[in-house]
Amino acid sequence: MKIEVCLSLGSNLGDRAANLAAARKNISSLPGVRETAASSLYETEPVGMDPVHAGMLFINAALVIEAGADIAGLAAGLRSVEAEIGRKAAPASNLPRPIDIDVICAGGLVIQTPELTIPHPRWQARRFVVEPLAEIRPRLVIPGADRAVLDILRRMPARPAVRRLADGW
Repeated sequence: MKIEVCLSLGSNLGDRAANLAAARKNISSLPGVRETAASSLYETEPVGMDPVHAGMLFINAALVIEAGADIAGLAAGLRSVEAEIGRKAAPASNLPRPIDIDVICAGGLVIQTPELTIPHPRWQARRFVVEPLAEIRPRLVIPGADRAVLDILRRMPARPAVRRLADGW
C-alpha cells in the first residue's frame, strides 16, 4: 500500500539550494519512494531562531512523495538523508542547519509517539511550510485542519516574509 507523504525541506547553511537538491535526490533514492510533486524554491526569514541568526535566511520547498505504509521507517530514512547532507544532532532546536526535513502529513494518518508526530504540530502556523505546499497541493485538507492548505495560506499574515525564488530545482 502506498501513502502520499508531504515533506517540508529547508536549509540556511552552506549552499542552500544545493543542499535541497541533494536532499531531494537522496529522498527519491530511498526504498519504495517515488516523488510525485515539488514546489518552487522559496527564500524565507527564520522563525523562532535566536536573534543572532536572524540574517541567515532559509530556502524552503515542499516535496510530495509516495511511500510505503512504514512511516516510522521513512522517517528514519529521512534522518539519514539529513545526516548525509551534514545535519548534526543539536543540543537545542532552531539552530542554523544545512538541511531540515519534516514530515507534514502522511495520507490520513495521525501518529503521536515520542519519535514522530504526524501531522506536523506547527505546520499551519508556518508560512514557509504552507506557501510551498499550497503551490502543489492547494486543495489538500490535512487531518486536524478545518480547511484546505490554500485557504489556510490566504488567512495567514504576510510576515514572516516568504519570497518565491525559482522552480525546476
